[in-house]
Amino acid sequence: MASSGDSWIKEYNDAVKLAEEISSMIAERGTMPTSGPESMRHASAVRRKITILNTRLDSLQNILTKPFSRPITEKEINRRKDLLSNLRTRVNQMDSTLKMSHSATRDSLLGPEIKPADAMSRTAGLDNQGIVVLQRQVMREQDEGLEKLEETVVSTKHIALAVNEELDLHTRLIV
Repeated sequence: MASSGDSWIKEYNDAVKLAEEISSMIAERGTMPTSGPESMRHASAVRRKITILNTRLDSLQNILTKPFSRPITEKEINRRKDLLSNLRTRVNQMDSTLKMSHSATRDSLLGPEIKPADAMSRTAGLDNQGIVVLQRQVMREQDEGLEKLEETVVSTKHIALAVNEELDLHTRLIV
């Protein structure tokens, strides 16, 4: 029968494998289109796995604070804490990478924020006809932005439905 110390190592190795899987998924994301439902599903799956990994790391941290059935030296406990700290740092870096790419995706969907002073400078020196042409151009850009936003909302709807199905499954398993 394996001791709790051995099970800690097994759980840690499983967490490392999950971290490697997440890392490869993030690398794979670079080959995908920057927007669209497939990209959104992939990003959602990565976020979900990061959450699962953080939960496992918390569990491993809690196990270290409890006494082991087989005595473990202070040096071994410190080594395990270092392993855990290094893995948590790696997970935080992956999470930051995912958030930065999400921010870039947001800017590509919505465009950079236009300040009111920029709008005033665009209309300076235009006659009535020029302002009407500019207004039509702005309206076309807004329509294109709304179409992209609609794609994103539909994708988010699909993700929400998938999460709902997952929650229903977990509820049935718990009850």
